Amino acid sequence: MIRQERMTVVQQSKIAHNIFELTVQGELVQEMTPGQFVHVRVADMFEPLLRRPISIANINKETNEFTMIYRAEGRGTEILSLKQVGDTIDILGPIGNGFPVDAVPEGGTALLVGGGIGVPPLYELAKQLNARGIRTIHVLGFQSENVCFYEEQFSHLGDTHYVTADGTKGTKGFVTNLLDELQPEFDVFYSCGPLPMLKALEAQFPDKPGYLSFEERMACGIGACFACVCNTTENVEKDYVKVCSDGPVFPKGVVAL
Repeated sequence: MIRQERMTVVQQSKIAHNIFELTVQGELVQEMTPGQFVHVRVADMFEPLLRRPISIANINKETNEFTMIYRAEGRGTEILSLKQVGDTIDILGPIGNGFPVDAVPEGGTALLVGGGIGVPPLYELAKQLNARGIRTIHVLGFQSENVCFYEEQFSHLGDTHYVTADGTKGTKGFVTNLLDELQPEFDVFYSCGPLPMLKALEAQFPDKPGYLSFEERMACGIGACFACVCNTTENVEKDYVKVCSDGPVFPKGVVAL
């Protein structure tokens, strides 16, 4: 159930170039699952008007805290990056359908592939898969070393490999290049990131079940405005889906890439 709450900032820090880690506290945390997102009102005024969709990176239901990791690249997120401990933020959520944690067979292995700001939601997913006894392999792609984050956190949960477009960290190239080299054995893959990466993964693993989380621009965040519509494949009865309310996570083969 989507609710609105003023949540309290308990921590904010810059963890990479223009990348911020923001932890807030409130009752909404009790309803969150990995892969969902929240819609954040960054300021208590009419400008910026629209909320910002931000994925959920870490959930702590014992303390009623959750963490967002976001890139400060526009006016809205720059305002958000100025929030201090004790400030309150208007948050709508949790929104959407998350990753199915139970899709991996007992004792199995999951491959988690993230690109850029699509990496954060995979962290809570990895934690919850680990809690079920599932082995996780993480392949994380970034533009450059200066925007990489959470290496230690992911490494504690499973084998973690980095790919950068300029070769400043890990393997140079794209995540699919490294996956060709690794040839990992796994049962299910999960991914979040840019469309070209998701399309390449679908093609690379045609015989494996997979779940893709899509990043689309959106306005309302609750399925009313049709700003985040994506066409579906021929195998789906509906002609389109809304990323905010039908997703953001879909089984592979649903969204036309």
